[in-house]
Amino acid sequence: MHHDAGPLRIEELDAVRGFALCGMLVVNIWRITDIAATDESGVVLPIRHTLSVVFEGRFFPIFSFLFGIGFALLLDSAEERSERPRLVLIRRLLALGVIGLVHQQFQPGEALLPYALAGLAILLPASALPNWAVLLAGLVGTFGVALALGGGLALAPGLFLLGLATARAGIVDTLDERGWQIAAVFALALPAAIVAGRWEYRTPYLELWSTPAVAVAGLLGALAYVTGLLLLLRIEPGQVLAEVLRPLGRLALTNYVGATALILLAAPRLGLSGSGSYAAVLGLAVGIIAVQAVCSAVWLRLFEYGPLEWVWRCVTWWTVVPIRRTRVPSRPY
Repeated sequence: MHHDAGPLRIEELDAVRGFALCGMLVVNIWRITDIAATDESGVVLPIRHTLSVVFEGRFFPIFSFLFGIGFALLLDSAEERSERPRLVLIRRLLALGVIGLVHQQFQPGEALLPYALAGLAILLPASALPNWAVLLAGLVGTFGVALALGGGLALAPGLFLLGLATARAGIVDTLDERGWQIAAVFALALPAAIVAGRWEYRTPYLELWSTPAVAVAGLLGALAYVTGLLLLLRIEPGQVLAEVLRPLGRLALTNYVGATALILLAAPRLGLSGSGSYAAVLGLAVGIIAVQAVCSAVWLRLFEYGPLEWVWRCVTWWTVVPIRRTRVPSRPY
């Protein structure tokens, strides 16, 4: 049997992952370039405040949730293919940690190293628990932390657990049949996200860190974005968007790290550091997404995995996995 024959990739997840990557890029540009958030008198720039409400804290939760789903799918795969499935997962997380450690030298706020550490400390032990316990811990770890501590990386462990519980409940495999459920969640999440976004926008910028406004608005915004995107992917115009987003999502690790290199190359030439030019930030984000979308699509015509994904996969399974594209559909993890 072909080593990598197995179920087709869950294409909606690739599209959602690509979408999250695009949104995180905007925030990463202003973090890496240390672009000004306030004017000379210390008043926050209105454009930054608006972009914060649209982008900041909305896409990172999606990425974290998908990481938990990916972990669950890999665990299923490892249990089928390996006598020591936990060892496969440990290798995967350690390899991610090494990539993250290198990446952190260039982007201090990066997510890969914290993801690897939280995966080892929380996801691995949780995978032995019954699913109701994982779900409960995920809800407390997400919404409890959001209310008590605020957002950012502190939300990742809870979202990992929610992703793990969601995949185990079989929801990911049956997305096709859940149109009405997704629409119902979207109908509730959208107005809630708008109300919470107004709350965040009206909170003085310097007080945001002392209130749960950012975390709550971010989570509700993420939920509205994901369910809205999943509904959009079901209609004809959404298919065009999916064609752009899926390759980005399949090469998420390569594109996430690669974007940092592109930002560091472009920022000095655009004079971004310390400036308040958010038009240049958005222009650079669009440019990077366009380059990566084209490169990812071309790459996937020739190869099964992105460069970093391939290395990561080889370490995970402790074998040299064929990278050339074959006619046999690949396993997702």
